[in-house]
Amino acid sequence: MFFGIAEPVWRLGVFAAAFAVLAVLELLHPRLERPELMRAVKARRWFTNLSIVLVSSLLLRIVFPAAAVGVAIWADGRGLGLLPALGVAPPLAGLIAFVVLDFAIWLEHVVFHKVPFLWCIHRVHHADPGVDVTTALRFHPIEILLSMLWKGVVIILIGAPALAVLLFEIALNAGAMFNHANLRLPESADHILRRLIVTPDMHRIHHSIERRETDSNYGFNLSIWDRLFSTYIAEPARGSDAIETGLRAYGRVEPTKLLWSLMLPFRRG
Repeated sequence: MFFGIAEPVWRLGVFAAAFAVLAVLELLHPRLERPELMRAVKARRWFTNLSIVLVSSLLLRIVFPAAAVGVAIWADGRGLGLLPALGVAPPLAGLIAFVVLDFAIWLEHVVFHKVPFLWCIHRVHHADPGVDVTTALRFHPIEILLSMLWKGVVIILIGAPALAVLLFEIALNAGAMFNHANLRLPESADHILRRLIVTPDMHRIHHSIERRETDSNYGFNLSIWDRLFSTYIAEPARGSDAIETGLRAYGRVEPTKLLWSLMLPFRRG
């Protein structure tokens, strides 16, 4: 029962708890307070972003009913993957699988920026004029399906244990909400945390309207990959309190609309 029916229950429970906590912390300790993102615009952004994640989640469960954990269970039942073939002990196999999957998501993110037709899909995420906990949920349904396919391939190739995949999926969702949060951390805490994980100030640079900054800080969980591959930027040119986010080409109103956002991958420019 831990997997199967319990898998979406675990994920939904952690998601709801993390979302609620971060939404409250954003209100109490915001990093950016923008007059242009007035309450009405924020309400429209939240409606659009939450609607997108609902559509994406429903479509994912229709196409891949058991999602990534189901792929891991399927592969395990057939003895597939490098880790089982090498006889790696389950605890070590789980740790290796977690790190490999984290790198795979970092690499996927880079590819979505570098390949034009994939960028057309991924720009839905970056078009959000604000960056907060709901931005972490703003991924076009097509991107979610492609990401699931990529994760499935990696899971099968390495033979990732199902429990490690579940923990990774939970960490990925919670981590993405954390590092997208409009949250002001103490400077000392941010510097300590970003040695291991991606912090809000670190990832917000990735949402800058400046192209050089957008092409940096791709990580969602572990911060090591950007440092290893020289895609790390410590501070935005305008400073963390003055950074401008979104995509210049689309302004600050259109991306807050649901239908416009869902149709963005099919628009030119």
